[in-house]
Amino acid sequence: MVYLDKGFRIMKATDAVITPIHKEGHAFIAGFFITAVLLFFIWQPLGWIGIILTAWCMYFFRNPDRVVPTQKAILVSPADGTVSAIKYMPPPPELGMGNEPRLRITIFLSVFNVHVNRTPAAGKITAVAYVPGEFLSAADEDAGERNERQLLRMTTEDDMDIAFSQIAGLVARKIICDAEVGQTYARGELFGLIRFGSRTDIYLDKGMSPLVSVGQTMVGGETVIAIND
Repeated sequence: MVYLDKGFRIMKATDAVITPIHKEGHAFIAGFFITAVLLFFIWQPLGWIGIILTAWCMYFFRNPDRVVPTQKAILVSPADGTVSAIKYMPPPPELGMGNEPRLRITIFLSVFNVHVNRTPAAGKITAVAYVPGEFLSAADEDAGERNERQLLRMTTEDDMDIAFSQIAGLVARKIICDAEVGQTYARGELFGLIRFGSRTDIYLDKGMSPLVSVGQTMVGGETVIAIND
């Protein structure tokens, strides 16, 4: 048992260092590395700064494997980060879900969080909308309505009607979303990425109860954030 525990801890420590990189990061990492090599020819300390920035770029685009819960009628967090707000808000009008307020859970992602996004449930994408906008700090309360954002609506396998969004921030200037109308996803499946520091919102259906609180740390694809009562 002791050896298993040690082995498990070694494996987890290794996973923290050696982890898959999202495909969107390959070009950035290559660019940082080439720049670092060139800087060595100019002045060695600059080259080492370039290496450090290359390592940070690899860290930012990491895409770690996640163990997705299999319990029915639950939603998992669409992103790593911290729950910054839980409040009733009308869903995005672009998704055609009506004006009745729904419970919205907001997750703030710092530049140190994993930035890949995962589907909160298994289901079918029924609406997708891109909304251009500003680049306020993602921590700003109004960012969900004013910033550039990608909106998605899903009918889950449990027939729940939910919505979730990728929201750009002060530093994040690029939203990547692979989801299309009619596409089906498994719970916790990768669907996009936001560069560099951002926010995600998820709108619950009626009858769903949150299982998280403000200030709680989320693990995308793993943390259960809501359940259908």
